[in-house]
Amino acid sequence: MSEEQQRATSTRRAFLEKAASAIFAGMVLGGRPLRVQAGSAPSAPTASSVAVPMPKAPFRISPQAREDVLLRMQRDLERALRKPLRERRWAMVIDTRKCVGCSACTIACVLENKLPPGVVYRPVIDTEVGTYPNVTRKFLPRPCMQCDNPPCVPVCPVRATWKREDGIVAIDYEACIGCRYCITACPYQARTFDFGEYWTDGAARGPDGGLALQSGRAYQAEPGFEYGREWDRADGASPVGNVRKCQFCLHRIERGLLPMCVTTCIGRATFFGDSNDPESLVSELASSPDVTRLKEDMGTEPKVYYLL
Repeated sequence: MSEEQQRATSTRRAFLEKAASAIFAGMVLGGRPLRVQAGSAPSAPTASSVAVPMPKAPFRISPQAREDVLLRMQRDLERALRKPLRERRWAMVIDTRKCVGCSACTIACVLENKLPPGVVYRPVIDTEVGTYPNVTRKFLPRPCMQCDNPPCVPVCPVRATWKREDGIVAIDYEACIGCRYCITACPYQARTFDFGEYWTDGAARGPDGGLALQSGRAYQAEPGFEYGREWDRADGASPVGNVRKCQFCLHRIERGLLPMCVTTCIGRATFFGDSNDPESLVSELASSPDVTRLKEDMGTEPKVYYLL
């Protein structure tokens, strides 16, 4: 190798080392990457910069060519979180043409929200379309519709469920008395009841049958964090005995993270963002000519849209 080639190789190696250091420093600093230019070294993070509290939107992602739609939605979320709560209106768009019925979103939702048996926030409806022998299967993920005119709210006798300023229909577990009127009122079957069951109820215990279930028992005893609070189901505490439903992973949104079902979708069939933002991806998709909403004739004004 000539002397000139050695110098070029050394220069490239130094630049790559500086870039790697900058990326790592950006991860340490809560997703705020340092900008690096050839021939300049990144400034080292100081103690004061590391101690700065994590911002609500921890990611800073610049537009990239042929990027994953998750990156664009992350920027949309970051932009929405800069606005006051009342100026946001969260919405979801589901492309049924891309959904393959893998139920990854359903499983991810169970894990994220520590859902017990019988409680499901995002089922995937499997239907057969056509007449034999010309038939096909269609899949329809069905989260809570977060209706603008939610029929579940006025029937609650203790006002335990209400619509937030950002459009999410929430439940106060400590106020809910478990009457289940809202379950009956919801035309989308989006609400289920927490009877206090555990996945390992009735499972074998001991060195033979219980060994493989130890991690599962430990997991289901962990608290959930819905609505930004810690909920411990031990000893029948809330949300045991309460109605539960999808809340668009509100605890993640307010920390600058997309809902778990969105990030887990292998076909990129689920989109999320602020419908009040005309530049957001969900606003663009919701205005498509091939979009529809479930049971629009009931006047519920759902905030979940489907592309057909």
